[in-house]
Amino acid sequence: MNARVVFYSRTGTTKKVGKALAELLRCDSEELIDTKKRKALLGFIRSGRDANTQRLTVLEPLIHDHESYDLVARGTPVWGGMMSSPIRTYITTNKSKFNRVAFFCTQGGTENERLFSDMEALYGKNPASVLALRGADVKKEDYQDKLSAFADSLNTE
Repeated sequence: MNARVVFYSRTGTTKKVGKALAELLRCDSEELIDTKKRKALLGFIRSGRDANTQRLTVLEPLIHDHESYDLVARGTPVWGGMMSSPIRTYITTNKSKFNRVAFFCTQGGTENERLFSDMEALYGKNPASVLALRGADVKKEDYQDKLSAFADSLNTE
């Protein structure tokens, strides 16, 4: 399977998962870089507001052309129950270029139904698989079994 993992990470948690997933899938990964400052308390507040208003952002140009991949797994932190603005922007501007997709997220709580249904609606197709991980579990290194099962589900199709 020709796959790529694409993710946005404000604090590094989603990046950690994205890199680990790419390792399991034996594929490359690419981090989306937002041009908007999202660090510290003001960045946290701005990020939540942007996600809840479904505001798009400006991303730095992508390094790879993702159109040639059989599967693109997309990862996002959860901001106010929604996908991050960088992932929303990425899906909006590239959705016609993808064959199969999978979604993963890192979150503070356990609510992700709205996030995945929003990503699915924006993309216009069902994802091959979805995975939600709590940020606290990622920090404690207590997520590998779930991530391995997610990767296995993607490799079997």
